[in-house]
Amino acid sequence: MKTKILFVLCLLCGLMFINSGLNKFLNYLPVPGDLPEKVVKMNMAIMEIIWLMPLVGVVEIIGGILFIIPRFRALGAIVLFPVMVGILLTHITVAPSGLPMALIIFAIILWVMIKNREKYLTLIR
Repeated sequence: MKTKILFVLCLLCGLMFINSGLNKFLNYLPVPGDLPEKVVKMNMAIMEIIWLMPLVGVVEIIGGILFIIPRFRALGAIVLFPVMVGILLTHITVAPSGLPMALIIFAIILWVMIKNREKYLTLIR
């Protein structure tokens, strides 16, 4: 039962990251009009670095795909972890309204990392 719940959560998280990554290239999701001024300023500053958003988009797409496939889920969690830390810090400092959802996704990634900790220990040794 636990594995089925984990699979569904990883599938949903992976699809969210794939969607977010594809949106960085195709811009199909509308930007909300009521964004706080701090968020708009931060996004404009990030857009000044031309290569950053495509890089994040590629990482989100690849990480999302890996996160869905059970065999590569541990690798997907490692790939998505830095992106998720950035998302979490953004919501903590600039846009706290999205913090609950960011914490849930972060908890799922941490769950996968803790479940696969023996795979990561070989990287350290």
